[in-house]
Parts: sequence; C-alpha cells; structure tokens
Amino acid sequence: MLYDLHEWTEVWSVLRIFRYITVRTFGAAGTAFVLSLIFGPLVIRRLSQWNIGQQIRGDEVMRGHRVKAGTPTMGGVLIVGCAAAATILWARPGEPLVWCCLATMVFMGAVGAMDDVLKIRCRNSTGLREWGKLGLQGLWALALLWYLWQDEANRERTQQLFIPFLKDPVVPAMGFVFTLVFVFGVMAGSSNAVNLTDGLDGLAVGCGNAAVLAYLVMAYATGHAVFAEYLQIPHVAGAGELAVFCGALLGAGLGFLWFNCHPARVFMGDTGSLAIGGSIAAVALIVKQELVLLIVGGVFVLEALSVILQRGWFKYTRRRYGEGRRIFRCAPLHHHFEQQELARAKAEGRTPDSIENRIVVRFWILAIIFALLGIATLKIR
Repeated sequence: MLYDLHEWTEVWSVLRIFRYITVRTFGAAGTAFVLSLIFGPLVIRRLSQWNIGQQIRGDEVMRGHRVKAGTPTMGGVLIVGCAAAATILWARPGEPLVWCCLATMVFMGAVGAMDDVLKIRCRNSTGLREWGKLGLQGLWALALLWYLWQDEANRERTQQLFIPFLKDPVVPAMGFVFTLVFVFGVMAGSSNAVNLTDGLDGLAVGCGNAAVLAYLVMAYATGHAVFAEYLQIPHVAGAGELAVFCGALLGAGLGFLWFNCHPARVFMGDTGSLAIGGSIAAVALIVKQELVLLIVGGVFVLEALSVILQRGWFKYTRRRYGEGRRIFRCAPLHHHFEQQELARAKAEGRTPDSIENRIVVRFWILAIIFALLGIATLKIR
C-alpha cells in the first residue's frame, strides 16, 4: 500500500523513496520486527490462557526437556501474521509472485496449526500423520504449479531445471508431471526439514533467518535485469518484490526470536516451522534457485539426513539382525550432540551447563556460513 505514495512526489519529493525495493525491504523488516515485539506478549498470554502448551515425548532421551512441557506453542501465528501484514503494507500491490509466497506461507502455517492442535487434543507429540501432512503439501504443490502454469513465461521457466555453477538449464523442459514431482519435493523437503530442526530454543528460527536473508539477496538480484544479466542467472520480472516478502519474514523471525531464545517463553510449533520452510521453498522455486537450497539450508539438510539415516538403519538392522541399531545417539542431529554433551559431562563428573545454548549458537554459525556459500554460487557460473 505504501508503494502508491511515490505517485505523490509533486506534493513532497521525498515520497519517491517508496519506489525503491531496497527501502521497502528494510521497511517491511522493521515493521514486522516491531509488530512482533508489540503483539508477542499478547499472543503468548492468549496461548497460555487457552492451554495451548508443548507436548514432550516421555522417553529417556527427552527427559531433560520435560521442564519445557506446557510452554505455549503455536507461536508461529505471530510470525505468519506479522510477516503477512508487513508484506501487504510495503510490497507493490497486485504483484502475483508475492501473493504466491504469501498464500504458501499461510497454507503451510495452517497445515502446521492442524498438526499442533491434534498434538494438544491427543496430548502426545504425534499430531498429524506423515502421509496426511505430505498429502496436504502435495495438494499445495499442485495448486502452486497450476497457478504458475497459467502464465506462458512462468510456465516455460518453471519447467527448467538449473543447477548451481551453470548458467544454462540442464533440463530445458521437464513437462508437467516431472515438474510437479520436483515442486512437491522442494516444498515438502524444505518445510519438513525446518520442522525437524525445531527442537531447541531459537534453533529453527535462527537458522531459518539465515536462509531467508540469502534468498532475499537472490530475489533482489533475480528481479534486477542488470544484475541478473551480469550474474548470468534467470531474470524473473517482478521477483524483486519477493525481497520485500523475505524482509518481512526476516523481521518477523527476529521478533519471534526475541521471545524464543533460551529459556523460551513460546515455541513456534509446526505452525511456524512449516510456514517458514514453505515460504523459503516458494521463493526458491520462483527465482529458480531450488537446488541452491541444499547449500543455503545446509543445517536443515543435515538434520533431515540424520533422521532418514537413523530410521533407515534402524529398520534395516531390525529386519537383518532382529534388533534395531542406531547411527546417532538420537535424531535429529541437534539431539545427538545434546546427548553427547550430557554423556561427556556425566563421565567427567561435572554438572552440564549451557549445553543447549552452545549447540544452538554453533548451528547458527553453520547456517550463516551455508547462507554465504549459497549467495556465492550466484557469482560462480
């Protein structure tokens, strides 16, 4: 909405700044951050009053987390609400690519909210079944692809498969079916990987902020004709406005981290993790930097791989030897390091201290490094 103020430059010449994407990106980030700080306490209070509390597994591995049981969850509504409000306020009105990402964020957040509500009602940590969650994510992948398929330019671009370090597509046209499979893989992989990472205070949102910042840069470069030509990446008209969306999501994430840092006053739940992962996937698909997500989201990839390897090896050894064996002490990977530090402290006869904070900060450092490496791929063609 504020974009339209640039038309009033005859009244006040300063208003021309609202034409610039960079100004509106910073504005969206600041707005979302301030809104999060303002409405955060209210959201936490309401979630507490409605008894929307975190459910913790009862096994020995999660014993140290039982103190967190009952902490308000579904705090992802704060991220989704603030990011959406800031985007609508600062993005150029009527930009279809922005609405694609906004709709993805809201839909994935709704799927996560359904999952969180089932966990609370059933009083366990299972929630929505895996196939049900994948089915809904597949439904949205189909809806998103169908929408992009209506425009000729988007249809041609969406079918192309780019890989990092190469300027030309390795597959110029995948066809509708293979494109749908690819879109579903990116959407489900990104959202579920962020969901698996959400296990320690501030971990998922901190790593997610690094990935969002990387795609903010990519969206701006992709939407800028001169930069896109210089970097030899696909130029997508209107993609620059996705930088405003990413800025809003980044500001909302930072605002949420204000309340989610250790000891957390609120958890994002699947509402937030699926919304963040789905939003990153949508931006990656539109700017044609999908496979770069494997680099940018390196922490998420490692977390997801740890779960896949753990489950696969456990099932294989149980079938082969009659007893399931594990590769890691616990999966996802952050719990493995947590259990490792606890065992080390016990062996040394000392009281474990600040384990959670150390793991989270180290994962943040890795997330920033992966994000920088992802941005660097734009230059290496």
